[in-house]
Amino acid sequence: MLADMSEQTIALVTGANKGIGYEIAAGLGALGWRIGVGARDRERGTEAVAALSARGVDAFAVPLDVTDDADVSAAARLLEERAGRLDVLVNNAGAAGGWPDEPTSLNPAGLLRLVDTNVVGVIRVTNAMLPLLRRSAHPRIVNQSSHVGSLTLQTDPGTDLGGISGGYAPTKTFLNAVTVQYAAELRGTGILVNNACPGYVATGLNGFSGTRSPAEGAQIAIRLATLPDDGPNGGLFDDEGPVPW
Repeated sequence: MLADMSEQTIALVTGANKGIGYEIAAGLGALGWRIGVGARDRERGTEAVAALSARGVDAFAVPLDVTDDADVSAAARLLEERAGRLDVLVNNAGAAGGWPDEPTSLNPAGLLRLVDTNVVGVIRVTNAMLPLLRRSAHPRIVNQSSHVGSLTLQTDPGTDLGGISGGYAPTKTFLNAVTVQYAAELRGTGILVNNACPGYVATGLNGFSGTRSPAEGAQIAIRLATLPDDGPNGGLFDDEGPVPW
């Protein structure tokens, strides 16, 4: 586990001011890690840091809109100044479209916004943080995906994923494919890249209609963030184990 490192482990969690991201930050912070709390809303990020600090977490705010190149570059510089390296990156920030969301009525501009956050945002942040991750002895990248992104589950008549999703689900399928490519490129570097499926969690993305708590949804990302060096690479996982692509 990464928690046994002689130096304090440094993690960045995007979209960490609320919901699953906040609970991932809290869970990793409980291990004694130092947590960069990525948040698009500066005020909410500061409030999240205060709440985490009250729980004993060593946390600091990282202003970060994953769709903004300048913001992402500034976040990388901040991590450089505050820590000098990065051990774990959790790409949790995400956006959801309507649900159900039929492809025949999709708004192209809205779809592009989803892709920019859920896919390009992950690429943008990951590439900016890679130089810092390469300085770590045990680097990990965890991307927040979803069961609805699995093509196997989408095409299984016996699996209910909550209806048609012409926007959000395909962005997670896209993210899954991108993660496979990152894992292939970074194989042999020590950087493990995996995707997490938190389940149907009650968050603002679904109007708090989910059946799981954010703390429950955070557990798989925490587990992937703390993988041993011989852990899996390039996989999609939920609490029960591997999820088919």
